[in-house]
Amino acid sequence: MTDRKQAEQRGRRAEQLAALMLMLKGYTILARRARTPSGEIDLIARRKNLVAFVEVKARSSEILAIEAVTTKAQGRIIRAAELWMARRSDLQDCDWRFDIVAVIPKRWPRHLRDAWRPGF
Repeated sequence: MTDRKQAEQRGRRAEQLAALMLMLKGYTILARRARTPSGEIDLIARRKNLVAFVEVKARSSEILAIEAVTTKAQGRIIRAAELWMARRSDLQDCDWRFDIVAVIPKRWPRHLRDAWRPGF
């Protein structure tokens, strides 16, 4: 198996674990790997009146996972979230934020709420 395929499988497993953790915390998963012309959002989750756009990172440490979400990646995710929300009239009254779920080996995933804010 190629390194790229292995990384893809690791990413999918991390996203599944992150989704399970969020559901146990009371979130409903609205979308997985949501694609827009601006890019992909790993998970989109809702709890009550809040929509969370979640970037999932599987790394050997929490710090490396957080650092992997660069300013450039944040901008891409923000643009993708804006496009995704523009298509969802049923969610227009919801607040939204950007989260990171760090998936570290042999540990429960760490949910970092409101990990960054858009510049608008």
